[in-house]
Amino acid sequence: MPLGPSIVERLNRARADLRMGVPVVLCDGQGAVVAVAAEAVDAARLAGLRAMGGTLALAVTNRRAETLKARAYDGDLARIAVPEAATLDWVAAVADPARDLAMPMKGPFQSLRDGPADLHRAAIRLTKSAHLLPAALVLPVADGAALAQAEGLTRIDMAEAGPALDLAAPLAPVVAARLPMAAAERGRLHIFRPGDGSEEHYAVEIGAPPRDAPVLARLHSACFTGDVLGSLKCDCGPQLHAALDQMGAEGAGVLLYLNQEGRGIGLANKMRAYSLQDQGFDTVEANHRLGFEDDERDFRIGAGLLQRMGFGKVRLLTNNPAKVRMLEANGIEVVERVPLKVGLTRFNAAYLATKAAKSGHLL
Repeated sequence: MPLGPSIVERLNRARADLRMGVPVVLCDGQGAVVAVAAEAVDAARLAGLRAMGGTLALAVTNRRAETLKARAYDGDLARIAVPEAATLDWVAAVADPARDLAMPMKGPFQSLRDGPADLHRAAIRLTKSAHLLPAALVLPVADGAALAQAEGLTRIDMAEAGPALDLAAPLAPVVAARLPMAAAERGRLHIFRPGDGSEEHYAVEIGAPPRDAPVLARLHSACFTGDVLGSLKCDCGPQLHAALDQMGAEGAGVLLYLNQEGRGIGLANKMRAYSLQDQGFDTVEANHRLGFEDDERDFRIGAGLLQRMGFGKVRLLTNNPAKVRMLEANGIEVVERVPLKVGLTRFNAAYLATKAAKSGHLL
């Protein structure tokens, strides 16, 4: 139907449902499951899943499974059988590492190994993209279409959705307006909206950089704590302002402000990682305990924005070689990497050391 939602739009609807604790139905050629985010499920829905019968599993990433000492038979994830007596507190304790040190012995866990895990994997992927903890309660169902119809649940066919999840969402310009700034009076702010309904991204253009020459550019991931609150735990705020100042001094440049907070895990999960850092874990270790990889950002967004604005070559302000590689892999020529070494404090020295040692930043 011409008025009906596309698969991309249904995926965004599914993310919204998961954030509210509403289950979604996922299906493929091998079967169907009903899935709900572990951190958002309530007691009534947990009881409803139990009443349906079958084997209820808590799907977590292999990173989280490693912390839990649970078997990840499926490689990148573990399907932990949910005991009959398990409560919401049990689900929360297994999915969320906040109480790991207070409750170090949660198991032993029984990990499922029979049958396909593709839909469990899809459930984790959706919770990640919804900026929730990457953990989902998953229950196989005989007729996913009938259940979705009867309960009014969003139904996603992963055979159709898989390619949509793999593609970078197209970015459409919304508006651009003049914005005089402390770093440069000749500033202009561009707003871009992704076609998948996710967060908007911004481009700060300084001066009138020619499109046929390398532009001084920075891909800056949003950091509410550093950019807005002046956090001393990271170097993000100083990097943002130093980049703008350098562009202002040169008279031209473009800074892409990408809404990928916390290396792509979202502000709530970033604060969970900060809480784990207070327990003695470094940045990478905290991300792994939460179930995330070291860096969950999608740098294709930056390449797409640069191309949309007409830039093909950049002098990239960064200490992160991964940004250089990802831009070049997506059609942007990086003619020079321009170091940006600012913001060292006694609060973030260990954080910066971890970036250098574990994430390859050139500091």
